[in-house]
Amino acid sequence: MAKRGPKQPVPHPFLKWAGGKRGLLDRILPRLPERIETYVEPFVGGGAVFFELARLRRFKRAILGDRNPELVEAWRAVKHHPEALIDEIEGWAYDERVYYAVRDLDPATLPPVRRAARTLWLNRTGFNGLYRMNQSGKFNVPFGRHANPTLVNAENILACSRSLRDVDILEGDFEAILADPRVDDRAVVYLDPPYWPVSRTANFTAYDPFPFGAAEQGRLRDAFIDLRARGAYGVLSNSYVDATCDLYAAFPHDVVYARRSINRNGEGRGEVAELLVRTHERPPARDTVALASQV
Repeated sequence: MAKRGPKQPVPHPFLKWAGGKRGLLDRILPRLPERIETYVEPFVGGGAVFFELARLRRFKRAILGDRNPELVEAWRAVKHHPEALIDEIEGWAYDERVYYAVRDLDPATLPPVRRAARTLWLNRTGFNGLYRMNQSGKFNVPFGRHANPTLVNAENILACSRSLRDVDILEGDFEAILADPRVDDRAVVYLDPPYWPVSRTANFTAYDPFPFGAAEQGRLRDAFIDLRARGAYGVLSNSYVDATCDLYAAFPHDVVYARRSINRNGEGRGEVAELLVRTHERPPARDTVALASQV
């Protein structure tokens, strides 16, 4: 019998992202079809759902997107230039003085890979892994003072790069990404937007300098209606509050509980109720779709 080569590492999110879905995979994945021709995620964030679907080889092709240009740049660097990205990250020492010097760098003046490295490094060294931008579009998270942070997991970056080999990564508003002609009746869409605030103090949506308030939430609901009309299958996550229950009252939905570990107030961390909405009662069967290996 021929010897097997070393087992490939399992890719997982290379960014710590507020609202990440690793803790809800067992609730989200059963609500998606077992076999997917085109998987679409317009609010990719850390990409926990994508990486798990890739590991399970459940889709043939994927389109990932986000309106945050620095986040998109990071995903593209992981896909196309993982070794150079790792080298750039390893060039910065974990030090408070270095942290603020790197934070103060103007991303627009940096080459693409170094710009992406800055995003990943700040994510690992900033306070509580938070990614936050002010209205001027500047990253404004303070130094993290971690005991022994892992600045870069090179093995995981390489594994993520392999998962992204045949994936399109787009920059743009969710409406523009969903307008792609490949988002048809064979597409499966997962939407994980900035959540509707559950209170005046728990209202973090500063993933980028652009607003995501009631008007944007309304546009998203309309896009979800359009997905159903086009025959695409969609699942959407959001806060479980009166406003979202009203927006999605006409759709099948469930309430699930997620543990949140990113919060400036430690008492605000813990299990919170979330809404999982579907365009259709059940995911479509896709047994005839021939899936390509992803990893």
